[in-house]
Amino acid sequence: MLNNPRSHGLWEQSAPAAPATGALDAAIRAHVVVIGAGYTGLSTALHLAERGIGVVVLEANEIGFGGSGRNVGLVNAGMWVMPGDMPAALGDDYGERLLALLGDAPRNVFGLVEKYGIDCELERAGTIHCAVGQAGLDELKERAAQWGARGAPVRLLDAAETAAKVGSSAYAGSMLDLRAGTIQPLAYARGLARAAIGAGAHVFTGSPATAAERVGGGWKVSTPKGSVTADWVVVATNAYTATPWPEIRAELVHLPYFNFATPPLSDNLRRSILPKRQGAWDTREVLSSFRLDRAGRLVFGSVGALRGTGIGIHRAWARRAMRKLFPQIGDVGFESEWFGMIGLTDTNLPKFHRLADNVIAFCGYNGRGIAPGTTFGRVLADHVRGAIGEADLPLPVSTPTPAGLRPLKEAYYEAGAQIAHLADARF
Repeated sequence: MLNNPRSHGLWEQSAPAAPATGALDAAIRAHVVVIGAGYTGLSTALHLAERGIGVVVLEANEIGFGGSGRNVGLVNAGMWVMPGDMPAALGDDYGERLLALLGDAPRNVFGLVEKYGIDCELERAGTIHCAVGQAGLDELKERAAQWGARGAPVRLLDAAETAAKVGSSAYAGSMLDLRAGTIQPLAYARGLARAAIGAGAHVFTGSPATAAERVGGGWKVSTPKGSVTADWVVVATNAYTATPWPEIRAELVHLPYFNFATPPLSDNLRRSILPKRQGAWDTREVLSSFRLDRAGRLVFGSVGALRGTGIGIHRAWARRAMRKLFPQIGDVGFESEWFGMIGLTDTNLPKFHRLADNVIAFCGYNGRGIAPGTTFGRVLADHVRGAIGEADLPLPVSTPTPAGLRPLKEAYYEAGAQIAHLADARF
């Protein structure tokens, strides 16, 4: 997108075409205007349009331009935070409510894919969280126990079982989560847009929101060539937020994440590497993730940005690390590479903001955007149409708070990933 081959890589190459859209060039009226055509914004629009509520989506670039079109494609349940820690962080009511909602979130994604026939390479075989050493295994034992106590279909696998499912003997064990799965993320975003448009939503691309002002009892959101006047504004731009709500961007620390994709692997290799096509990632602080796409390409990723010196460092690391993890793969190169930004919050949990009267946002997915973003979109739609009040939302209302030392932290993450990958996987 925007003539940048490293923005969306394989996902742009293999996704079905986006529905036809164009820039807003008139002054229009709707009940709700949604800013951002990613998972949260498109899910909000779809669930509103299904109810016959007038909704307009404004996207500054293209459908799925932000994290929704760049991520690994793992549809996971919950967040990075341990299940038992959520009530402590949010209070018992909100913590248990969020656990229940996000534990069931992958099923919401799969239901929309099936209902609307979205062609997004859906695989429902689960995901595998791989333990690096005893410390990683201890972490996964606790995570599995906490989810298991809540009735989740998770299972702790020993080293031999993990090797059979992953195709590598590198791990001390793993946790298999059967609630989860994988998708082609940009294809899913485009499919949500197509479904929303089919239900009656209006989606405009190349239409950045440049200003917002009160008009009577509602809001007027302006773009370079048009405007939308609406009763409600839903801000769904997350880590890619610019104007007119820069406080969201100020709250989020950017963590860069890249992916490389090999050419399609041989049938023999596909029988040994992730033979059931689960998506996987490990317990390292600078983690690695890997999965197969429909054509059998191995998508291999980690923390870091593919720009400047990071391009060569991360590419060389990925080749070494992939061969070390899967010796059977041999000297396989990469046919595409891309990266994007994850929005981190100070609690590692998403936040719900009332930015002004009838201006609301969920943000800060901390690397878990697909299932939570889709589900929060449905929640926002229910709130806007009056089906649930603020007291019944899965998160308390909060005010954006600027992240301390944000530029320094972002520079540290980008440089630190390069330092880590310079040394890693050499022996």
